[in-house]
Amino acid sequence: MLVQRKDLNINLRNKMEKENKPNRENEKKPLEAPKKVEASVSEAPAGVEKKSEKKELQKERSIKSEAIVETHNVPISTKKSAAICKFIKKKKIEVALAELDLVSKLKKAVPMKGEIPHRKGKIMAGRFPKNASLSFIKLLKSLSANADYNGLKEPVIVEAIANIGSRPYGRFGQARRKRTHVRLVARDLLMKGAKK
Repeated sequence: MLVQRKDLNINLRNKMEKENKPNRENEKKPLEAPKKVEASVSEAPAGVEKKSEKKELQKERSIKSEAIVETHNVPISTKKSAAICKFIKKKKIEVALAELDLVSKLKKAVPMKGEIPHRKGKIMAGRFPKNASLSFIKLLKSLSANADYNGLKEPVIVEAIANIGSRPYGRFGQARRKRTHVRLVARDLLMKGAKK
């Protein structure tokens, strides 16, 4: 009886394989048609031209009127960041970069309020926030690149905001670290929204 069952199983497998073979061959034939391959090769240059036209149209549509940079939890003082934001606001990006470079070299002070000593120049009181100015230089370079990509000719910083970020506890839980959220927005000088 066992021998008969094995023979039946083998016979059933053979029948199933014979039935399935023609179906698989029929499925493969339309996929391997040489005409379709030739047509796709001949249409490739036209497709490339269409893609480049689409990219140009997308660039024209995606031209923005402003460039934005936002960062969260930068390890710098919020008080110094707010002073720097006030210092660079309403200036061109190149001018702000040059002035912050002088601040990082301790040659120009950032005006600050509070019990801070007086400095030389047209300001009353000020400091030289070196670490914060180096962080802002990176942000301004990124803002400049965004402005170039968006097609702004003469970008001016119209919005500079520094807010308190999350303040994690330091080691052993005694001190709290300084963290700041910074948002910078530049618009074109020629536009009505930007002020000189």
